[in-house]
Amino acid sequence: MTYAVHHRTATVNGLEVFYREAGDPQAPDLVLLHGFPTSSHMFRHLIPALADRYHVIAPDHVGFGQSAMPALEDFPYTFAALTEVTSGLLQHLGVDRFAMYVQDYGAPIGWRLALQTPDRVTAIISQNGNAYEEGFVKPFWDGVFAYAQAPGPDTEAPMRGALTAEITRWQYVNGVADPSLVSPDNWVHDQALLDRPGNDGIQLKLFRDYPTNVDLYPQVHQYFRDSRVPLLAVWGANDEIFGPAGAEAFSTDLPDAEIHLLESGHFALESHLEPITQHIRDFLGRVLS
Repeated sequence: MTYAVHHRTATVNGLEVFYREAGDPQAPDLVLLHGFPTSSHMFRHLIPALADRYHVIAPDHVGFGQSAMPALEDFPYTFAALTEVTSGLLQHLGVDRFAMYVQDYGAPIGWRLALQTPDRVTAIISQNGNAYEEGFVKPFWDGVFAYAQAPGPDTEAPMRGALTAEITRWQYVNGVADPSLVSPDNWVHDQALLDRPGNDGIQLKLFRDYPTNVDLYPQVHQYFRDSRVPLLAVWGANDEIFGPAGAEAFSTDLPDAEIHLLESGHFALESHLEPITQHIRDFLGRVLS
């Protein structure tokens, strides 16, 4: 049976938020939170693969994908603000308790949701969604933290380089044994959205805000220890942004975390959709039963 994926918008705090939705609304809720520089487009194949068992919701963050992109003076573009919008969307949709899949930027948004209302999160799937300093791979993050600490022409230039088509493509194919498995539609789609007038300023603002996510890590680790939330890490082991040490670190605070390192990169769904889907179905089938 093929499950239709609906493409919808909702107004949250005066902003139009785009989201993909599939599955029975009475089924357990699963929220998919995307990373940089993409959108819910990254879940286009995963959503129908899980919709037979779960009510799947995948929003585009504000400033990304098909969601609103207000000017810098009209929206703060912090991870806390993106979380507020996500929380508002879930409230609008009547999503009370949910499992979540977090990747890249989706992780700090997911961690904030969990810290706000720990009892709402039934399970976590992290696909290269970092929560530990061990996960940061040098030299990629040196430039981000240098820019956040001292914004200026010298530190901004490397960050603008991260918004180019070359680096967008690199994020998709780096670490993938057979890059022909990765559709170029991914980086063409993402780059077209990055190249919208004004989007560069939005991305630079989020780069500057990234250290606030690291500041939360001690609270996130305490949340893991207190909640013992079931966690599955399905991680592209060759990712040169968030390395495999970031996946293995989950076991520090969640001894029962299930960790699978895949021979892929940052966007592992593009080359390993089937094994990731099977790990998720097996994991959620056990922990949500």
